Amino acid sequence: MLEKAKRGICIQGKQKAIVAGLLEKMLCAEGTRRIMLLAEALTVIAEGSFDLLASIGFNNDFKEAENDRINSIYEFTLANFKRPITTEEIAAVANISPHSFCRYFKSRTRKTYSQFVNEIKVGHACKHLIEDKISVKQICFESGFQNFASFHKYFKQATGKSPLQYQKQFLVGKRLG
Repeated sequence: MLEKAKRGICIQGKQKAIVAGLLEKMLCAEGTRRIMLLAEALTVIAEGSFDLLASIGFNNDFKEAENDRINSIYEFTLANFKRPITTEEIAAVANISPHSFCRYFKSRTRKTYSQFVNEIKVGHACKHLIEDKISVKQICFESGFQNFASFHKYFKQATGKSPLQYQKQFLVGKRLG
């Protein structure tokens, strides 16, 4: 199953609901319980049926140098996403020109660099919304967004919910679970 998963898999029906439930439990679990839930989710996927997303000819093997470059980009971005990152700055990390960087990043990830950064910011915001310790406005700025309107727009784009809807849904699920 893991070998086939390199091509991407789509889980459907009852199996999808079971795996989703296990992954939600993982959010609250710690230590070995979290690992056990992951193993259980992988077992459900392996024992069930799933559709492969890419054709048999799909090859995602990049050269080692390419992996190092993309890993450097990811690491730098994760360390600096809370502040504005210029194209020139991230291109220097990748050791290519800014124009080449945009093409390079999109060819490897199928998204623009700004989309990638916004996804990281939204993921960071989701973590804070789940913890429920600071206000949504504080979360906006803590996650690297420069204004509340863009935070709301990108959050809804990524999750399909407003930040408050996301937080309420998680907190209700946590109380029921």
